[in-house]
Amino acid sequence: MRVVSGTYKGLSLKGVPGTSTRPTTDKVKEAIFNMIGPFFDGGIGLDLFAGSGGLGIEALSRGVSKVIFVDRDMKAIQTIRENIKVCNLEDQVEIYRNDADRAIKAIIKRKLVFDYIFLDPPYKKQQLQKLLNTINDEKLLQLEGVIVCEHSSDVELPEKVGKLTRIKQEKYGIISISIYFHGLEE
Repeated sequence: MRVVSGTYKGLSLKGVPGTSTRPTTDKVKEAIFNMIGPFFDGGIGLDLFAGSGGLGIEALSRGVSKVIFVDRDMKAIQTIRENIKVCNLEDQVEIYRNDADRAIKAIIKRKLVFDYIFLDPPYKKQQLQKLLNTINDEKLLQLEGVIVCEHSSDVELPEKVGKLTRIKQEKYGIISISIYFHGLEE
């Protein structure tokens, strides 16, 4: 696993030990960023089920200013910290050990709004529909912001969730990527 492009291109990233997480492959990561970028001029990101931190680190490497990483697994948090240190990105991140629901409540309390949100929950416990509803209802995504959902290819997400519109969906074997855009109300 490595940083695919940008400032930190080619740096190797550690995976989370064990089988509790499944890292996004470099091929899928590159496809995701080609769909939403590929490069950025600032902005704030949220990597909610961060695992090793690969998606958030890729976003930082490609120009996102700051990313908040959240994962409930202590091994994942340790891995994120190590990967952030390797890339020398400590000044551009916040890292929290928390479950998604509690993290979202804390984000709402802080009145944070994101330009990019990466959602890659465990496939067996799909929460994407609920999370998309909460992100829309609580206005956690900037106008023209983007949400990247990585999910099992047998999960079908809605085309619209409030002001969020699915603008792309791609399949890579057993993995699907659904991209949502926050546009103006019609």
